[in-house]
Amino acid sequence: MGVTRRVFLRAAIATAAVGTVGATETVLAPTASAASGPGDVVGKITVGYQGWFACIGDGAPINGWWHWTQDWGQPPSPNNTGISCWPDVREYTNTYQTSYAALGNGQPAKLFSSYDQQTVNTHFLWMQQNNIDTAALQRFNPTGGEGPTRDAMATKVRAAAESYGRKFYIMYDVSNWTNMQSEIKTDWTNKMSAHTASSAYAKQNGKPVVCVWGFGFNDPNHPFTPDACLDVVNWFKNQGCYVIGGVPREWRTGTEGSQPGFLGVYHAFNMISPWMVGAIGNVTEADNAYTTYTVPDQADCNANGVDFQPCVLPGDVSGRQRAHGDFMWRQFYNMVRAGVQGIYISMFDEYNEGNQIAKTAETQAWVPTNSGFLALDEDGTACSSDYYLRLTGDGGRMLKGQLALTPTRPTQPVVPNGGDTTPPAAPAGLTATGHTSDSVSLSWNTATDNVGVSGYHVLRVSGSTSTQVGTTSSTSFTVTGLGASTAYTFDVVAYDAAGNVSQPSSQVTVTTDPPSSTTNLALHRATSESSHTQIYASGNATDGDTTTYWESANNAFPQWVQVDLGAATGVKRIVLRLPPATAWATRTQTITVQGGTDAGTTTQLLTPAGYTFDPATGNTATLTLPSTVTTRYIRLTITANTGWPAGQVSEFQVFGA
Repeated sequence: MGVTRRVFLRAAIATAAVGTVGATETVLAPTASAASGPGDVVGKITVGYQGWFACIGDGAPINGWWHWTQDWGQPPSPNNTGISCWPDVREYTNTYQTSYAALGNGQPAKLFSSYDQQTVNTHFLWMQQNNIDTAALQRFNPTGGEGPTRDAMATKVRAAAESYGRKFYIMYDVSNWTNMQSEIKTDWTNKMSAHTASSAYAKQNGKPVVCVWGFGFNDPNHPFTPDACLDVVNWFKNQGCYVIGGVPREWRTGTEGSQPGFLGVYHAFNMISPWMVGAIGNVTEADNAYTTYTVPDQADCNANGVDFQPCVLPGDVSGRQRAHGDFMWRQFYNMVRAGVQGIYISMFDEYNEGNQIAKTAETQAWVPTNSGFLALDEDGTACSSDYYLRLTGDGGRMLKGQLALTPTRPTQPVVPNGGDTTPPAAPAGLTATGHTSDSVSLSWNTATDNVGVSGYHVLRVSGSTSTQVGTTSSTSFTVTGLGASTAYTFDVVAYDAAGNVSQPSSQVTVTTDPPSSTTNLALHRATSESSHTQIYASGNATDGDTTTYWESANNAFPQWVQVDLGAATGVKRIVLRLPPATAWATRTQTITVQGGTDAGTTTQLLTPAGYTFDPATGNTATLTLPSTVTTRYIRLTITANTGWPAGQVSEFQVFGA
């Protein structure tokens, strides 16, 4: 069982509280003295994403009630639980029956599985809807029995981030990892670094982001020496990574929760993110932590050229810490007025410790009657299930200067709606108004509601599974990123301000156009690779930027790079580019082209041949197939390069007939 960051005993924090600031204050946040400019973590909100819930019957390799229970072989019940509050599961396609009694409203007590792609998609949709920028996927020791499931979760998170325009990065938690120093390097090299090829992988200062959580903690779960930790930090930096350190809250002083002698390790990180869960539980303690930790921590980071990403937590539901958002908002206010470079939310889906911002049971009507769990209204104030997502969104706006610095939360716990429980009517008149080789445009009639329709969710239907592909407040939407010559089925649901959702509209099925000879089918598509060096991952080859490029490991032919077009598509022509700068001397690469409709089975489309890239003619090579071939995956295998001992591609473009 992976070790969670269980709440550390609350440390004594300086008792002098920061003076109360009047609710009328509207000054803008101070300009941060950042070591780095804005990127995917600097100037952004990052949420910790566990992704570690599974259920028997969900198909996960772990085949158990992973993290829902103490005994993973038995279903969740009052006597076998690993959580401290109950999720709101109304938006998940698949849920799994537990042994709890029914909810207070009589509905069966079911839970979600993170292993279902629709679950992860739903989470990343919530991030999109609430302008949450980046997710840090937690990765514990992957060498044991949990490894295959964790590997699969990384792929699912990548797909969801790509679909919903969010960023993600790998966050290693080294707790109880005996052979960490060597195995973390192997895991990154052999598995996780491949995900940096994704257009959704977080970059800071042009470098892929990776976080290591757990160096320097003063407890038996983190027995690593400063030398071992510094070796790992420097190794990742030498791989071309921007490295974040999840460190003890007393990192700067080397006291209490931090081992002494680690300051050199901490200062070696590009960004420092101290852990605060268990240190604070109310507004007064948050203010004391601002004085004791945040302000001097920021000053130390400024002095040493390190970015600062402190932790904000919503509070433990079962510990009655949340104060209907006041506790979390005070932390946002304190962090922004301190001028921090980024904020880390602990956590997105941590139902185990009760510190999740993901949708949670609003009232006892949505909690199993025999569970003893509290709901978000535990202090007498009604809170909608999405309240802490909305609050996080507003905290992000204040961090970015889009909202004036204010100690008064702008987000109401419940959107005023008069206690509305009536869903809208199903939208009528769904029709396709147009389509291209990679998009379908839809329109429908305005739905009706007893109070008012807030918007519409557009769903792509495949068999019995519906995947949300967009949200809009209008009665039209264009679905993009589709495969050419492919039939897609859609329907639409309406929702109101209370979160009530209509029945789906009638369905419409549309076939996209054949691929265009002028449309690059590979643009922004997912890639994979045999290897890459430094920051030159395969995602650079489909990013539309000729100045970035993929470069394989040197002196290790053959090497390959592959693009996933998203669906089986007619392909006739491949255009390969290298950076146009004249500094790139003329070179010839020997390339074989393979293709297939699934990632593991390919056939040869073009036999090995030499293709010359000459800066005088744009450093471009065109590879034309004998006839149009229907394929989803296209792989270039490079066996020689006269200009450099590695495979190199700046832009990997694919066109139809």
